[in-house]
Amino acid sequence: MEKNLALVLLLAPLFGFLANIFWGKKAGKGFVGLLGTLSILISFFATTYFFTLIQSTGKGVQIDLFQWIALEKFNINFSFLLDQLSVLWLLFVTGIGTLIHMYSASYMHDDENMHKFFAYLNLFVFFMIMLVMGSNLLILFIGWEGVGLCSYLLIGFWYKNQEYNDAAKKAFIMNRVGDLGLLIGIFILAFVFGSLEYSEIANGIFEKGLAVKNAGLLSVAALCLFIGATGKSAQVPLYTWLPDAMAGPTPVSALIHAATMVTAGIFMVTRLNFVFDLAPSVQQIIAIIGAATAVLAAAIGLVQNDIKKVLAYSTVSQLGLMFLALGLGAYEVAVFHVITHAFFKACLFLGSGSVIHALHGEQDMRNMGGLKKVMPITYMTMMISTLAISGIFPFAGFWSKDEILMTAFHGNKALWVVGSVASIMTAFYMFRLMYLTFFGEFRGTEAQKKHLHESPKLITIPLMILAALAVVGGAINLPGSTWLSHYLAPLFHKAHEAHHLDGTAYMLMAIATVGALVGIYLAYSKYIAKKEVPVQDEQLQGFAKVAYHKFYVDEMYEAVIVKPIYQLSHFFRKYTEVFISEFLFGLGKVAHALANQGKLIQNGNIGVYLLAFVIGLSSILVYIFLV
Repeated sequence: MEKNLALVLLLAPLFGFLANIFWGKKAGKGFVGLLGTLSILISFFATTYFFTLIQSTGKGVQIDLFQWIALEKFNINFSFLLDQLSVLWLLFVTGIGTLIHMYSASYMHDDENMHKFFAYLNLFVFFMIMLVMGSNLLILFIGWEGVGLCSYLLIGFWYKNQEYNDAAKKAFIMNRVGDLGLLIGIFILAFVFGSLEYSEIANGIFEKGLAVKNAGLLSVAALCLFIGATGKSAQVPLYTWLPDAMAGPTPVSALIHAATMVTAGIFMVTRLNFVFDLAPSVQQIIAIIGAATAVLAAAIGLVQNDIKKVLAYSTVSQLGLMFLALGLGAYEVAVFHVITHAFFKACLFLGSGSVIHALHGEQDMRNMGGLKKVMPITYMTMMISTLAISGIFPFAGFWSKDEILMTAFHGNKALWVVGSVASIMTAFYMFRLMYLTFFGEFRGTEAQKKHLHESPKLITIPLMILAALAVVGGAINLPGSTWLSHYLAPLFHKAHEAHHLDGTAYMLMAIATVGALVGIYLAYSKYIAKKEVPVQDEQLQGFAKVAYHKFYVDEMYEAVIVKPIYQLSHFFRKYTEVFISEFLFGLGKVAHALANQGKLIQNGNIGVYLLAFVIGLSSILVYIFLV
């Protein structure tokens, strides 16, 4: 039964993809939305079965389908592992995925290629499920590349706009850079352990003692695997693709940022925790990169005016906090923030889509304002999620973010300071978004003002469900109960010390709360009390100008990497390729000239042919008998 359910879990989204590709356009938009949503909902129900099974037995399920690669000392099975980590991930991938599909049925209803959009969404979830369910790194890599492909298709979905095409290509190419690191790490692990199965790698470390003999190689492998994670999960220096991914329709942004692709790096590091625990120097690099990403992205988010780009840099910053926890060995804390972040960030992205939908595509917050009265559900759900991401008690983000900061305080106080600064910035720019969007007077056009309205129920219902989860989601790992930590404990060979509500914990909570309130107050003072509106781009000066232009990182990449590659390719095209082409065409011309002379022998005289035949045959006989 478990085998059949696992196949249903995996293949239901694939069926939705195929059905929408081949029959969606003929069947109609109602069928497309219903089928696309039901296919993910079926996967969610199958996941809940495995979740209850693990809760009752305390053990995961290994499902072997067939032997895939069989060599003398290297075997790979096509098999799935449904344990505590994979099932937990699948719950929010399929659960939030279902809500995003439901939302998309209304949001994309007027698009002429709605059937393709739902097909790509279904395929996206299919590959994410494969990534999470695989029992070895090779199946993870299939899903890893699959979500990269689907992100390319969805970011550039509105392909008639060249900027969107460029954003899709940027995401695809930058992820390939990280994926090279992932592949090298996979090859090293295959060389050391003779297998890519998670269980075999763990067995090689703890039972066969291979870690001691190959400590240097495993450190290199861990670093390479992390490079792969920096691409997929948008960490410094491979983060610049994620804000540009806002080119895709808003449901795509919610799916990529909240539940699927960007969480793949955290999943991979958590899954291979026993490898990373062997490389403390690499863990330190991970923590530093995570903290740097958190504060850099937060600084950029302070001055962005596109509502979706604010949320995009917020995602990059929150992912940085997750990697900070991973680098400090607190894997369950990182997973805790992944889950709560999935709730409130999906709500925020879908809420921004609701605003954009009401304003007929407007994304600049300088042209918004006063939407609280006309869009009360969107406002309330986004406000709840904003309180959550800002770390305000008792919302979900308060518990998960404070766990990360407490871990940093006990592990590295300098990183705690950096993480705390990033959190204060988060509270500022998120309330800046709320104040500019929902408060004050409407600053858009009269035509937009006449058509302002709350979004349809298919949009608001997912918002309400996600907002409710953003309120209560922290309950899965409250101090004292720590259900999540106990649930994930069998996966970690190196236990992380749980935090207790002692004097230090209360002090850190107070500092974090005061920091968040300071950020909120600064935003209130600037955008409500003083009623300021961000200036036009060309009027920016000083730090605001530098931050608005994303610290010119893209321009640096353009100058240092992109332009030299273009110039090199132009050189090869203009000179090297011309030389090679002329050389090859020259050989062809010589052969053609010889053929032209040779064909003159063919004159149609049968006597000459017979003479040539006799001479040739005689020569052969002489060679055979005399030589």
